[in-house]
Amino acid sequence: MADLSQEEWAGQLQNDTNAFVLDVRTAEEVEEGYIPNSTNIDIYLGQGFLDELENLDKDKNYYVYCRSGNRSGQACAIMNSIGIENAFNLEGGFMNWEGEVAE
Repeated sequence: MADLSQEEWAGQLQNDTNAFVLDVRTAEEVEEGYIPNSTNIDIYLGQGFLDELENLDKDKNYYVYCRSGNRSGQACAIMNSIGIENAFNLEGGFMNWEGEVAE
């Protein structure tokens, strides 16, 4: 797991042809806006979250975000524990995101 600044995360994502953007916020939070081309799996689903992670391609590079960076950091640690090696946490989360936003 790596914690990346907004600039590092966005720059690395832009140049990564093997990227998968994962939003671990709640459905209500997603309704307020999200990073384009992201997939939402709510970390609060508990076992359901783990089940969804098990279905992901372990060879992808995962760019993970939440509202503030805390839940996404936890998600990255969980992902590492199940064999997903490349998980990148967006420091500061979506509330500090300055890139493109879909609504």
